[in-house]
Amino acid sequence: MNGLLEAKEDGARKWIYPLLRKGKYYQWRSAISYIYLIVFFTGPFIRINGQPLLMLNVIDRQFVLLGQVFWPQDIFLFMLASLIFVVCIVLFTIVFGRIFCGWICPQTIFMEMVFRKVEVWIEGDANKRKKLDAGAWTTDKIFKKTLKHILFIILSFLIANTFLAYIIGSVNLIKIMTEPVNLHWVGFFSIWVFSAIFYLVYSQVRELVCTVICPYGRLQGVLMDENTLVVAYNDVRGEPRGKLDKTGSSSKGDCVDCGLCIAVCPTGIDIRNGTQMECINCTACIDVCDEVMDKIHKPRSLVGYYAENMIHTKEKPSFNIRMIGYSCVIAVLMGVMSFFIFSRSDMDITVMRSAGMLYQEQPNGYVSNIYTADITNKANKDRAVILRAEDPEIRIKYIQAPGIAGKGSDVKTVFFILIPARKIHSVETDVRLQLISGNQIIQTVTTTFVGPLNN
Repeated sequence: MNGLLEAKEDGARKWIYPLLRKGKYYQWRSAISYIYLIVFFTGPFIRINGQPLLMLNVIDRQFVLLGQVFWPQDIFLFMLASLIFVVCIVLFTIVFGRIFCGWICPQTIFMEMVFRKVEVWIEGDANKRKKLDAGAWTTDKIFKKTLKHILFIILSFLIANTFLAYIIGSVNLIKIMTEPVNLHWVGFFSIWVFSAIFYLVYSQVRELVCTVICPYGRLQGVLMDENTLVVAYNDVRGEPRGKLDKTGSSSKGDCVDCGLCIAVCPTGIDIRNGTQMECINCTACIDVCDEVMDKIHKPRSLVGYYAENMIHTKEKPSFNIRMIGYSCVIAVLMGVMSFFIFSRSDMDITVMRSAGMLYQEQPNGYVSNIYTADITNKANKDRAVILRAEDPEIRIKYIQAPGIAGKGSDVKTVFFILIPARKIHSVETDVRLQLISGNQIIQTVTTTFVGPLNN
């Protein structure tokens, strides 16, 4: 039975005490984790063009990525980016299984590379932690448990503050921290709610997030096939299992049934039972098995990165049609999103001729139509805007001037376009309008002018 489902005779949860082994994969994962942690904790405070590196302000509907501000009007870009992310996860799962969970997922990084290390530092290795939990409440146990949970609370508080900074921005977070609580009681309450959630996740829920709560483990079973590269046990080489005799040799397989691959697993599974939903591809079993193989002078990689075909048919993984298909979809979607991002303007304008309104003849030989325009300001500052016709002989007369377009908001303007009658040679005439802010032409749009037919 898998570790996450195991329980004591009284029905209580059976806690997992994974051993810590620092092999080459652990060192690589640690390096990636350190980079991730540095980026995570500094991200809200790094600014590009005055904007944070990343901010997902759902409350004010403002999103910032690499200093670029995106507003609700850009929701299609957000949906497109989300679709690309999902397709990338699908492709990586098809090729590498659940590698995201073991190497990149924030839950794994914080649990194994932060909270687990604190736990080991205070309470000792797996056997000492297990013995401490089973023992009586002595002064030493009370001190260690109290210290551990105080540090867990502090870490959870830091993570919660940083997480909130990605939502409301570092400036607003600093205001919550420095100004009176009654001015920011919602933000203050949110910090402690997030702190409590993170504390419970990393002190109590732990591996159940990966094995029970997260749906990704169940999704991978649908996506993986015999060519998927995953952490796996080479049963052809390892079976039948058996202990070494006194001479240090064995007529059985290379697996000496030491059980260390189970002892180091953070989800408590036995990798020798085949690919399982609970396996997060953290490679802890590879590191510890390689240590054992070195000691008994056997080749490494009894547990390693394998596809099913590599073990049983000696075939190397191939980039099959399904992988090619997903790769093409990703390339197309990323191309489309890149086009929209690089062609995206800080301001947009939509001009509509008022429906049902006829043209009007004006003094001095002019003909007019009435129009409405919606101007969207996507910049992170207020901007004064005006409209001007590209043709200097065409005039614009405002009924409702646009004035100032607030940051991340829309402004509506109503106006007449007046064209000299001598310039009208058909029932419909194209007119090009320029949206101007600070003497700079932001965008040029074309609208239709309806007037009398002059021969």
